[in-house]
Amino acid sequence: MGDRAVIVGGGIGGLAAAIGLHRTGWEVTVVERTTVLDDAGAAISLAANGLRALDELGVGEAVRAAARGQYAGGTRTPGGTWLTRMDGRALEAAVGAPIMGVPRAELHHLLRAALPADALLTATEAGPVRATGTGRVQVELAEGTLEADLVVAADGVGSRTRGRLFPAHPGPVYSGSTVLRAITDRPVDGCGDFELTWGRGAEFGHIGLRDGRAEWHAVLTVPEGTRFPDPLAELRRRFHGWHAPVPALLDATRPAAVLHHDVRELRTPLPSYAVGRVALLGDAAHAMTPNLGQGACQALEDAVVLAAALAGGPTVEAALTRYDAERRPRSQAVARAARRAGRMGHQLCHPLAVAARDTAMRLAPSGATLRMILRHHDWRPPKPGRTPGARQPSGDRWKGAAT
Repeated sequence: MGDRAVIVGGGIGGLAAAIGLHRTGWEVTVVERTTVLDDAGAAISLAANGLRALDELGVGEAVRAAARGQYAGGTRTPGGTWLTRMDGRALEAAVGAPIMGVPRAELHHLLRAALPADALLTATEAGPVRATGTGRVQVELAEGTLEADLVVAADGVGSRTRGRLFPAHPGPVYSGSTVLRAITDRPVDGCGDFELTWGRGAEFGHIGLRDGRAEWHAVLTVPEGTRFPDPLAELRRRFHGWHAPVPALLDATRPAAVLHHDVRELRTPLPSYAVGRVALLGDAAHAMTPNLGQGACQALEDAVVLAAALAGGPTVEAALTRYDAERRPRSQAVARAARRAGRMGHQLCHPLAVAARDTAMRLAPSGATLRMILRHHDWRPPKPGRTPGARQPSGDRWKGAAT
């Protein structure tokens, strides 16, 4: 029997961490509190760094087959004027892949399929995590206790595990923006691969999907908790004068398909992503605004680096120290860049500030935009393989399984 890990949270980051550990010899259990895995979230975009992480996890080819490359598009004004153009071919030449759009449900399905059938426990709430006298960790469940060599907290922006590990940390805060999104019911004529449109205090964007439909999102600068009796009607009112295909995308959407979430972030960075034998991963560690499309990609990077560190470290604690040292500076830098992008993008409301930004973007050389993207997309996973003196599976049995 090998080393045992409990992963708290069955989202993209948690599933990816489970795959990475499973591939390096760990026995994994993913604890997910929801009963039905509805995979809410419409669709997401994956950049080259996220795709490289998926390749390292052995599911990159399957994800690419389900995704659509975003080769044409850019950023526009509500009237349709182009501020920047995105050249997916140049991006692919530089980092090996364009941005890829994939339905979140399909990505979740492919990640789950890469795990043993019995690795996922649904409808299971994870309670406090405690160290044992034998140097292991326990996770309390309603049904009993799971004991393991490692716990990975991938339980999202509202992570209870993070709150217990860092009780003095202020936790997530409202970013000032709320997002509504959906996948259209049908293809929309004139809908390109990837577009963002910045207005005063609002953003509308879309990505094309493999079956011809599109995922769109609308970001609004409104007070926290703002909700609308008829969200789709409210969006039609707000965006009716914006350029094509914005109105058509809304018209191709069922009201019941619209999801609405306030955007919360960890504005105060965590001092560490590891405490003892507990690692924080994904939004639990570095919840960020979606302005760079890097939230899922950073969680995937976390998973790959965590698995590599544990495969190469002499002890779990030493491996988690390495994981923290590698992941915290990069992910927190990406989070800061995403926050700045939002402030210079949809959160601008003053007409003079918007006009100045638009002028600067139109005058910027195309190479500058590509270099800015490459800063975040050009990531390489750690080299595989155990290092000299690497820790081997313990051979201990998992004594705490659901007592």
